[in-house]
Amino acid sequence: MSDRDFPDDLDDLESAEDFLNYFEIPFDATVVHVNRLHILQRYHDYLSKQEAGKAPDFEAYRKWLTLAYEDFVGSSAQQEKVFAVFRKADGSSFMPLTSLTS
Repeated sequence: MSDRDFPDDLDDLESAEDFLNYFEIPFDATVVHVNRLHILQRYHDYLSKQEAGKAPDFEAYRKWLTLAYEDFVGSSAQQEKVFAVFRKADGSSFMPLTSLTS
Protein backbone atom coordinates (compact mmCIF):
# COMPACT_ATOMS: atom_id res chain seq x y z
CA MET A 1 0.00 0.00 0.00
CA SER A 2 1.32 3.42 -0.90
CA ASP A 3 0.20 6.77 0.48
CA ARG A 4 -1.47 7.37 -2.88
CA ASP A 5 -3.58 4.22 -2.58
CA PHE A 6 -4.64 4.88 1.02
CA PRO A 7 -7.72 7.09 0.27
CA ASP A 8 -8.86 4.66 -2.44
CA ASP A 9 -8.41 1.72 -0.07
CA LEU A 10 -10.54 3.47 2.56
CA ASP A 11 -13.32 4.02 0.01
CA ASP A 12 -13.52 0.25 -0.49
CA LEU A 13 -14.02 -0.58 3.20
CA GLU A 14 -17.64 -1.17 4.18
CA SER A 15 -17.93 -3.12 7.42
CA ALA A 16 -16.30 -2.88 10.82
CA GLU A 17 -14.57 -6.17 10.01
CA ASP A 18 -13.23 -4.68 6.75
CA PHE A 19 -11.71 -1.77 8.66
CA LEU A 20 -10.25 -3.96 11.41
CA ASN A 21 -8.75 -6.38 8.90
CA TYR A 22 -7.37 -3.60 6.71
CA PHE A 23 -5.60 -1.99 9.66
CA GLU A 24 -4.50 -5.43 10.91
CA ILE A 25 -6.17 -5.05 14.29
CA PRO A 26 -6.86 -8.37 16.00
CA PHE A 27 -10.47 -8.56 17.14
CA ASP A 28 -13.04 -10.79 18.77
CA ALA A 29 -15.82 -11.38 16.22
CA THR A 30 -18.43 -11.53 19.00
CA VAL A 31 -17.52 -8.04 20.25
CA VAL A 32 -17.70 -6.66 16.72
CA HIS A 33 -20.94 -8.47 15.89
CA VAL A 34 -22.72 -6.93 18.89
CA ASN A 35 -21.16 -3.45 18.64
CA ARG A 36 -20.23 -2.88 14.99
CA LEU A 37 -22.16 0.37 14.49
CA HIS A 38 -21.05 1.71 17.86
CA ILE A 39 -17.40 0.94 17.09
CA LEU A 40 -17.59 2.67 13.71
CA GLN A 41 -19.36 5.70 15.17
CA ARG A 42 -16.81 5.99 18.00
CA TYR A 43 -14.05 5.67 15.38
CA HIS A 44 -15.64 8.50 13.40
CA ASP A 45 -15.93 10.58 16.58
CA TYR A 46 -12.23 10.06 17.37
CA LEU A 47 -11.24 10.99 13.81
CA SER A 48 -13.35 14.14 13.92
CA LYS A 49 -11.44 15.30 17.00
CA GLN A 50 -8.15 14.91 15.12
CA GLU A 51 -6.02 18.03 15.14
CA ALA A 52 -7.62 20.54 12.76
CA GLY A 53 -5.89 20.84 9.41
CA LYS A 54 -3.86 17.68 9.93
CA ALA A 55 -4.88 14.89 7.58
CA PRO A 56 -4.75 11.55 9.38
CA ASP A 57 -2.40 8.94 7.95
CA PHE A 58 -2.50 5.15 8.14
CA GLU A 59 -1.04 5.03 11.67
CA ALA A 60 -3.44 7.66 13.00
CA TYR A 61 -6.44 5.85 11.51
CA ARG A 62 -5.16 2.57 12.97
CA LYS A 63 -4.67 4.13 16.41
CA TRP A 64 -8.19 5.62 16.51
CA LEU A 65 -9.82 2.41 15.30
CA THR A 66 -7.92 0.38 17.88
CA LEU A 67 -9.14 2.72 20.62
CA ALA A 68 -12.71 2.61 19.33
CA TYR A 69 -12.69 -1.20 19.27
CA GLU A 70 -11.09 -1.46 22.72
CA ASP A 71 -13.77 0.84 24.17
CA PHE A 72 -16.25 -1.99 23.61
CA VAL A 73 -14.13 -4.98 24.63
CA GLY A 74 -14.87 -4.52 28.31
CA SER A 75 -17.92 -2.32 28.03
CA SER A 76 -21.28 -2.13 26.29
CA ALA A 77 -23.18 0.21 24.01
CA GLN A 78 -25.37 1.26 26.94
CA GLN A 79 -22.33 2.16 29.04
CA GLU A 80 -20.43 3.94 26.26
CA LYS A 81 -23.44 5.98 25.07
CA VAL A 82 -22.13 6.60 21.56
CA PHE A 83 -25.54 7.32 20.09
CA ALA A 84 -27.91 10.02 21.32
CA VAL A 85 -30.63 7.50 22.08
CA PHE A 86 -28.49 6.08 24.91
CA ARG A 87 -27.49 9.51 26.22
CA LYS A 88 -31.08 10.76 26.14
CA ALA A 89 -32.54 7.66 27.77
CA ASP A 90 -30.09 7.84 30.65
CA GLY A 91 -32.32 8.54 33.62
CA SER A 92 -35.22 9.95 31.62
CA SER A 93 -37.00 6.76 30.65
CA PHE A 94 -38.37 5.98 34.11
CA MET A 95 -41.85 7.06 35.11
CA PRO A 96 -43.06 6.01 38.55
CA LEU A 97 -46.37 4.21 38.68
CA THR A 98 -47.67 6.74 41.21
CA SER A 99 -47.43 9.49 38.59
CA LEU A 100 -50.06 7.69 36.48
CA THR A 101 -52.73 7.65 39.19
CA SER A 102 -54.42 10.74 40.52
